[in-house]
Amino acid sequence: MKYMMLIGDGMADYPVAELDNKTPLEFARTPNMDFISRQGKGGTVATVPKRITPSSDVAILSLLGYSPNKYYTGRGPLEAASLGINLKEDEVAFRCNLITVEGDILVDYSAGHISNKEAKILIEFLDKELGNKDVRFYPGTSYRHLMIVKGALEQDSLNLQPSTFNSIECVPPHDIIGQSLKKNFPRGKGGEILQKIMKDSFSLLDKHDINRVRRDLGENPGNMIWLWGQGMTPTMPTFKERFGVEGSVISAVDVVKGIACYADLEVINVPGATGYFDTDYEGKARSALKSLEKKDFVFVHVESPDEAGHMGDVRAKLKSIEDFDKKVVGTILEGLKSFPEQRVLVLPDHPTPLKLRTHSHDPVPFAFWGTDVESDAMASFSESSAEKGSLHLKEGWKLMEHFLSTLS
Repeated sequence: MKYMMLIGDGMADYPVAELDNKTPLEFARTPNMDFISRQGKGGTVATVPKRITPSSDVAILSLLGYSPNKYYTGRGPLEAASLGINLKEDEVAFRCNLITVEGDILVDYSAGHISNKEAKILIEFLDKELGNKDVRFYPGTSYRHLMIVKGALEQDSLNLQPSTFNSIECVPPHDIIGQSLKKNFPRGKGGEILQKIMKDSFSLLDKHDINRVRRDLGENPGNMIWLWGQGMTPTMPTFKERFGVEGSVISAVDVVKGIACYADLEVINVPGATGYFDTDYEGKARSALKSLEKKDFVFVHVESPDEAGHMGDVRAKLKSIEDFDKKVVGTILEGLKSFPEQRVLVLPDHPTPLKLRTHSHDPVPFAFWGTDVESDAMASFSESSAEKGSLHLKEGWKLMEHFLSTLS
């Protein structure tokens, strides 16, 4: 049996007045996801526990069959794994966004989706100026980077042990677009240390030549870092140990690759996969089908609908959903015909509602189709249609068990 799991990040949403009070999934043309829904089985699934802030790392950990309540320790260590950084027991990894600030306002959580080349120069410059034996900065992809703290930090009579950092309240930058920096800086014991690093980064980055050029070109500068998503290394069984199946993961997002590393799923890097609207959708689908020749399970993640949701751009979200349906789902459905036994599962990891411009805890629709899967009452792939499905799971990590089991 071959299993394909397809994730359109953040596709789920609320009704939008501009779309005749339909959700983007209801309004968009999605013949391939509709086919899976009509011919297969589906429903709704809550991917993020209520006590945890909704985010892709938590949701995808859940969708891969791992209970976030048991295995989630933070976003930072997952991204560290994707960069080949093996955290020691006394190290804490922080997600480090390059952001755009004007005065006290966070204008852009992604610094205009800054290029890898520009971002690498800025982060390496920051490491040279602010890094030391206990604090290091590591370049990642576009605006997504890491800061790793080794051991205890001492400042202003504070002595912070590694475990203390986990209790600092840090807000994701995509949740506070247009809001005050001061009101959203890290809080709690040790928060002032993070604040100082962030403020010092502004002093260094705002006048950097790269940001001068970006301003001249009308592009948002990466003139400050934002620290969040901290955590220490998790301990979890491999995917094969959990389910007896070997597999691979395709994504342009470091945190997804990091989860794959901990689950011992092969990470496949696809040329042209950007994590943005210009990603090579078909390249991801072709690589997934090729991987399925050797592996029995492939997980494909596409980030673009989530980016559109954070931007509040309804047209971009519709196009990204339709591109995902046509170029990823459609290509894979056609390619799966060459395998005698197969199943395909499609869903968002979480909603990213346009009106919120961030993630929500709402359950998401899902549908799967293939060998030994009988159809139920879903007529199309959407939030409302999923309510008529036969499966409604309150714990997202259990969905994988359903997908890999006999569903006749």
